[in-house]
Amino acid sequence: MANLTRFDPFTVSALDPFDDVFKGFFRPVSAERSAVLKIDVQEHDDHYTVHADLPGVKKEDIHVTIDGNRVAISAESRREQDAKEDGRLLRSERHYGKLSRSFELVNEIDDSRAEAQYRDGVLQLVLPKKAATSARKLTIN
Repeated sequence: MANLTRFDPFTVSALDPFDDVFKGFFRPVSAERSAVLKIDVQEHDDHYTVHADLPGVKKEDIHVTIDGNRVAISAESRREQDAKEDGRLLRSERHYGKLSRSFELVNEIDDSRAEAQYRDGVLQLVLPKKAATSARKLTIN
């Protein structure tokens, strides 16, 4: 009976000559990640409610598009340039740039009744569901 050994990806194998070439090439991912647009979506009987975190973004830099059951949110935050030139930046962890997120809902959205509010860095969308259309049976002639 053959002995079983547990595979350890961090152990360099003498059988694979390419292990030494790539050793140290891939580094572990750090805790710092690019900014992600975080959302909460709640479903109610007749509408959806979406909350999106967009801290530091101006209201005029937020764009929401609705196409059927697909919702897309995009925003851009810009770095404000300080008038002071006597100091130097030691560390910058705040995100500047474009963010976007799109997702699909089960029901189509009635975009004519959709509402959006932006307060304290949180975008709130109220997305009414479209009234379900009843199926119509066609008569074949």
